[in-house]
Amino acid sequence: MQNLKRMWALLGVIAAIASIAASSAGASHKAGPNIVIWTDSDRAAAVTKVANAWAASNGATIQVLTKNFGDIRDNLGTVAAADAPDVITAAHDWTGQLAANGLVQPIYPSKAIRAQFPGYTLNAFSYGTAVKKLYGMPVAVENIGLVVNTKIAKVPTTFKQLETEALAQKKKAHIGFGIAVQQGSGGDAYHMYPFFSSLGGYIFGTNKAGNLDPSDIGVANSTFVKNAPLVDKWNKEGLISSKVDGAAAQNAFLKGQAAFWITGPWNSDTLKKSGLKFKVIQMPAIIKPSVPFLGVQGFMVTKFAATHGVGGAATDLVTNYLATPSAQTQLAAANGRPPANVKAHSSDPVLSQFSAASKGGVPMPNIPQMNSVWGDLGQAWVKSTKGAGATKASVAFKAAARSIADKIG
Repeated sequence: MQNLKRMWALLGVIAAIASIAASSAGASHKAGPNIVIWTDSDRAAAVTKVANAWAASNGATIQVLTKNFGDIRDNLGTVAAADAPDVITAAHDWTGQLAANGLVQPIYPSKAIRAQFPGYTLNAFSYGTAVKKLYGMPVAVENIGLVVNTKIAKVPTTFKQLETEALAQKKKAHIGFGIAVQQGSGGDAYHMYPFFSSLGGYIFGTNKAGNLDPSDIGVANSTFVKNAPLVDKWNKEGLISSKVDGAAAQNAFLKGQAAFWITGPWNSDTLKKSGLKFKVIQMPAIIKPSVPFLGVQGFMVTKFAATHGVGGAATDLVTNYLATPSAQTQLAAANGRPPANVKAHSSDPVLSQFSAASKGGVPMPNIPQMNSVWGDLGQAWVKSTKGAGATKASVAFKAAARSIADKIG
């Protein structure tokens, strides 16, 4: 009996030692950080590949979850902390809303890293009423351009030439518009921005600190109103029409009916597969340069990264790794957008043409008040370019400016 007791006691000691050893081994091989990234389906494969390359050398794991792009911003404000992402793919114009709500954290890349990015891309992801802070690492840039079917039209160097050729093709093809630019009943202030900027329109001015000033609304400023009769002229002659939606604009160009199409790099593959001979340029100046809106996309670190205990790792991934030329080149290739890092490169000639068309472009305002602009500005174009029964442009845009001001308060 005594021998049996000794045996059980010995086995207990061995078990205890084994347990301690196992615990120690577990501590010394503690699992690295697990970082959850929200992105969209277009970028999921590329983001997974690039982020896993960082994870492999940092003892971390990556979990990429796919969402509709617009839902990323909306869902971040409602998701439970346990299910929340640490990093998100984001558009720069979300910055003000997300930063004001405390949902994303500022990042502080080194001077050497910042030097690899055009100033406007960093400014696009910066926000602050007193001191501006950077909240996102730019990865890709996008803008619209004027696509010219060079088989049926010459590449215009002046707006008058563009107008003349577009109307001649309109008459020849028996269609209701000269330039294929999408609007539709909901309006599209983004695609109409080159016309808007060239007539002297702007969204918000800036204050002495260089920040966007939502009290300075330029939708119906005196310069634009003075030039607004040109919109009435375009409506009367059918140069542009708000009855044209995205599908109609694309179909008219691809079928060779319209010689000019205003679109962006998201249609690069469509253009390449079309068999058409084409060139992408910035629309010629009307009164001022016809600059487009610029969209900057990138990655943000959410407030939940700190909650999950991976704040440092998530910041390193975004600020140091995803900012590199190598990572940005890979992401640009998969995303079909020019990279933001000037040392990265795109070998795609169509993307290069869209990049050239961005010269002088204006980043979409990233302050929360911009949400009060899109609808009214789009509808001003709809009302003034709908053909018969259209509202005079000066009247439509003044009404839009008043409505925007009332909403902003």
